[in-house]
Amino acid sequence: MMTRGKVVLFYPPYDGPPLGAPLSLLALAGTLRAASFEVVLIDAAIEPNYLLRIEEECQFALCIGISVLTGPMIRGAIEAAQHIKKHTPNVCVVFGGWHPTLCPESTLQEEFVDVVVRGQGEITIVELAEALAGNKPLDFIQGLSWKKGGRLIENLERRVQPIDTFPLPAYELIDFDAYEKASGKRELAYATSVGCPYACNYCTDMVVYKRRFNAYSAEHVVGELTGLVKQYGITHVALLDSNFPVDLRRAIAIAQGIRDSGVKFTWTFQASTDFICRMSQEEVQLLADSGVTHMGFGTESTSKAVLKLMNKRHQRVDEMYETARKTSLAGIRVTFNLILGYPGETDEDRLITFRTMSDIGRRFGNMRFSPNIFTPYPGIPIWPQLRELGVVEPKTLQEWMDMPLGANLLPWLQGPEFSHFERVLSFSFF
Repeated sequence: MMTRGKVVLFYPPYDGPPLGAPLSLLALAGTLRAASFEVVLIDAAIEPNYLLRIEEECQFALCIGISVLTGPMIRGAIEAAQHIKKHTPNVCVVFGGWHPTLCPESTLQEEFVDVVVRGQGEITIVELAEALAGNKPLDFIQGLSWKKGGRLIENLERRVQPIDTFPLPAYELIDFDAYEKASGKRELAYATSVGCPYACNYCTDMVVYKRRFNAYSAEHVVGELTGLVKQYGITHVALLDSNFPVDLRRAIAIAQGIRDSGVKFTWTFQASTDFICRMSQEEVQLLADSGVTHMGFGTESTSKAVLKLMNKRHQRVDEMYETARKTSLAGIRVTFNLILGYPGETDEDRLITFRTMSDIGRRFGNMRFSPNIFTPYPGIPIWPQLRELGVVEPKTLQEWMDMPLGANLLPWLQGPEFSHFERVLSFSFF
């Protein structure tokens, strides 16, 4: 079949075992293939010689799209881009994903980056490939940042489109055997929605998706998921949704549809405790009966003062207990993720959180806790305050790459206070 040209998509290496095929690139591949472009997807997690493979595939490619998350993943993106510029300099190097979306200017300042795709990229990447194939200007492609005569150009923002208007992600490109060999699991990363209605001050989701919940219908999710599980022998599905049960009726319908289908697999998701508390015990049990084995919650703190600083007014301590109780009865494992060291948090605030979580852990055996030091990610709403408090914001891709995620770089949590924090933490969780 004749194609309009080749587009290479690359997912750089990251720490830890493979999390399944990169859904972000499969989504781009779906729209590109529907527009008659050839797509080659290269994932460093299962391609040990990825630089050589990139070099070979880019010989006759229009462009290469590289997905980038903030942190160490930037290192592999830089390595690949520099390799391309050395061996196939005429290929357009495109950076997209969370980090370039939040930091388009500093990303584009790098000599090895030609174009940045900001935000939702399904349509933008197709219009870019069409322009490159036809040697047409890039001036009017929404959601694009690029270089023209040495100047950085930022085109108009592209409005977020309903995800059910796009062609399906190109799941047929996944080498499930290779991922299973690498991770020991036959699993699939899948998203039933994007976006979250809340406006937490530390979160980048609200910056990208503007608090809009953008979801597939329950019927679509049940049909597609059960079909993929049967077709590829998948045993586990990890939902990537920011907050899966925002639409409670839809979430319950998905669980019921999966259970009633008779197709067996386990699945996990992230949520906020207020939504689980709105479910009856029977509905939480339905989640378990459909295969849900684990839920993750961004509980962050149990101090009312800190939750107010975080703009998490929807988060209530009594709902944390109720979520633990309901999921325990249903036999679902739960992780409460915590953010410690948030600006304005006091030692007493942290003690409140430690005591509450220790109490929840003693009462309910299905609970575990994941305490994390506050990390100032790019683009979050409180950066003006962070600068005033002495946090130095990285200015380049290299500086963001070198920022140790999860390490304590907070000026207000140093010396004796940090030592006391570490001692209390070591005795508070089990």
